[in-house]
Amino acid sequence: MRDSTRALAEWIAAGGRQIGEVLIEAGDAGFELRHYADRARDDLVLHERADAARAIATFDEAGRFRPLKTAPNLRRGWRLRLGSLSELREALDHLYPAMIGVWLSHQRGELQAVDLRETLARQTGMYRVTQKITDSQADELIGRFCRSEDGCLKHILWRIDTDRPVTTLPPDKLRPAVAGGFLPLLCHEACNLLVAQAREVVKKCEAKP
Repeated sequence: MRDSTRALAEWIAAGGRQIGEVLIEAGDAGFELRHYADRARDDLVLHERADAARAIATFDEAGRFRPLKTAPNLRRGWRLRLGSLSELREALDHLYPAMIGVWLSHQRGELQAVDLRETLARQTGMYRVTQKITDSQADELIGRFCRSEDGCLKHILWRIDTDRPVTTLPPDKLRPAVAGGFLPLLCHEACNLLVAQAREVVKKCEAKP
């Protein structure tokens, strides 16, 4: 068994029950997943294959594509019954790609956060211009784009620069903890969607007279 799958099993055995917007119910017959907001519903559409999670994660309630799987817009109305731990791991990898492995690396102290400036310094072509974004512009953008309410559920581990932390998000967004049965989704480097938004900020400023 892969280390991350074993760690997932140990987390569940210790009372782990929620990852992102997904509730996990463990029983003698295996596991059942559903949206946390559907925990009291009994009219959910049943799926019994791990790969059904891929379709569940792809589109939101309105049928729009979800480019960011950790956005707080996972559609509701489903339950997913799985017979084994390996199927559970597969389903969670569809719902929240790579998040179990990232969490395990963080638990081991092996996850290296990459500051935003370092990420932007690697950009080339049309995204090279993102290196011009100021710290204050970056901070404002992060506070708007990454907030959990309507942006992304991940906890941010990186800073804007070595001596410049993010100041526009609440402290618990920047200090993940496994507590109350929750497994945190972790962000150790700015995603390409944030980089694209940084480009828009810079281009808009450059276009001003």
